[in-house]
Amino acid sequence: MQPIIAIGAASNPISTVFRIEFSCRECGGQEVWTGEQQKWYYEVAKGPLLATAVCCHRSRQQKEAKRRQPQQLKSAVRRTGKSCMQGLRQLSSYRDYSSSHLSLMNQNSDPLQMSCPTPLSRHQTVQLAHGGGGRTMRSLIEGLLLPCFANGAETTDQSAPHDSAVLEIGDQRIAFTTDSFVVSPLFFPGGDIGKLAVYGTVNDLAMSGAQPQYLSCGLILEEGTPLDDLQRIVESMQQAATEVGVKIVTGDTKVVDRGKADGVFINTAGIGVVPAGIEVHPSRITPGDKILLSGDIGRHGMAIMSLREGLQFDGAPESDCASLASLVEQLSRIGADLHCLRDLTRGGLAAALIELADQAGVGVDVQETAVPINSQVSGACELLGLDPLYVANEGRLIAIVAAGAAEEAMKIMDEHPAANSPAVIGEVTNQHPREVELLNAFGSGRLLDLPAGEQMPRIC
Repeated sequence: MQPIIAIGAASNPISTVFRIEFSCRECGGQEVWTGEQQKWYYEVAKGPLLATAVCCHRSRQQKEAKRRQPQQLKSAVRRTGKSCMQGLRQLSSYRDYSSSHLSLMNQNSDPLQMSCPTPLSRHQTVQLAHGGGGRTMRSLIEGLLLPCFANGAETTDQSAPHDSAVLEIGDQRIAFTTDSFVVSPLFFPGGDIGKLAVYGTVNDLAMSGAQPQYLSCGLILEEGTPLDDLQRIVESMQQAATEVGVKIVTGDTKVVDRGKADGVFINTAGIGVVPAGIEVHPSRITPGDKILLSGDIGRHGMAIMSLREGLQFDGAPESDCASLASLVEQLSRIGADLHCLRDLTRGGLAAALIELADQAGVGVDVQETAVPINSQVSGACELLGLDPLYVANEGRLIAIVAAGAAEEAMKIMDEHPAANSPAVIGEVTNQHPREVELLNAFGSGRLLDLPAGEQMPRIC
């Protein structure tokens, strides 16, 4: 056997090495430990001088991949969170990686490069999470949209964004809002995209204390959409508008190529009048205020998700899609003690409370046991791995009122059909400003945070 490489005595007492043939104890293959490999092992890795090769390079990579797998899974679960259904499905399949997957790992591919909707902090393209009501959508609005439109028409209060802009026109205060609806499917238990468009726009006006008056209707239609479906949707819109007492007075229609939309998209704008003496805005939230919830949460989101996932069980939840204008009109009877309103749409109860706490610069304490959650919603959330606090609603609001007016406001809710199992769920505090703490029955708590990704895309 001829020596093939010399190693300097200054770095290692062995002056020559030889090609060494051996059988891999893992795969049984015939391998050669080359001089270059030995030089690296002794001089760089500082391996023992009497050691020899027993395992081939491929087998060592496979063993190392298996060793890292549990930690990679834990890290991935932490990144995705239990609400990320697609990520968890892919993690589950990752546990059973076959030898073909391991060979991909040997080619420096990353088995955790999944199409999971958990977002990065920065993006070069629009993501679904930009419309999810969470941290990513907030970064889009505050980082791109608001700076661009900062010099628009002045409102009566620009200290914080609200569901409607309130404009001074003559001696009247006019609330103005716009909304778009891309819900999938178009028809769902308890409602459809037409009814949702009317109620959603009316509710945004009502959250400013306004009495809704007029709506617009813009339709974006996909080629091939059944006209029967379109007729059903527009009739539902008119029925909802008649029920609420608003008029659809203008609109527009566009048609796009087949495959360039998803049946029907709807854009609306709404105009309402804010009565004298009513000032509803996040800037009026004060420590000591009570937080009232108009009913049980999560119905709309779980009605949509159950239909999408094909879940069938007794008492499946129906959407809470409804107008809140009449309820707000009644709550306005408490006058200046009505400080703020917010309807619970994308991001659910948690996102609404977090946004208001941040805008008002106050802390919020929420009693977990006081939040009403329907048993069907709770069961569906558990099955899908979702937190009910973050599930969308379309017929629920929180009212933040002065402590002395909480009893009267609760009486109004108890007697109104739009409120179902209302409750006082917490209060505003000057402790932990800009944070929302959820307190359990034992008095300990956890901070709520805006969702990072999109757990339920196209929910409204």
